[in-house]
Amino acid sequence: MLPAATQIARATRSPRMGSSRLALVAALLVTGLCSCMTLSPNTDPLQVSVAGVEPLEGEGLELRLAVKVRIQNPNDAPVEYNGVALTLDVNGKKFGSGVSGDTGTVPRYGETVVTIPIAVGAFSIARQVLGLVNGGDTKSVSYKVHGKLEGGLFGTKRFEDKGTFEMPTAGAEPR
Repeated sequence: MLPAATQIARATRSPRMGSSRLALVAALLVTGLCSCMTLSPNTDPLQVSVAGVEPLEGEGLELRLAVKVRIQNPNDAPVEYNGVALTLDVNGKKFGSGVSGDTGTVPRYGETVVTIPIAVGAFSIARQVLGLVNGGDTKSVSYKVHGKLEGGLFGTKRFEDKGTFEMPTAGAEPR
């Protein structure tokens, strides 16, 4: 006959006990991963501004533009990226979008200029022209660029910039 303590120990061992331990380990692992994501709560958002727009060769009725975006990193850690996506809105409506597989790094407390080719469809151009013809503001144009720097599982950084620019008037002299 076995001692009572051994009999109790054998009776409490079951396959369920192993699965509950596995669930506990999985829960601790998930909790640990979540806490890693909050290790840098004091990071400031990237500062983005449009540095330039240049025409590219298009196909058919499509307009292609090279949008240069200046990205400033106001943080103590560099931002590495391996792809960029950008959407350009004009006068509150989507105008075009593009992607680039470029890779690079925005240095800590530094900046870099990234060029993203965007495609603008004929219907987007027609919509903007019709908006101007039908009483839209012809003195200024508002724009918004938004996109992301792809940085892997937890490193993707989203950005946005918006503003307006004044259209030249017909009577203005070049300077």
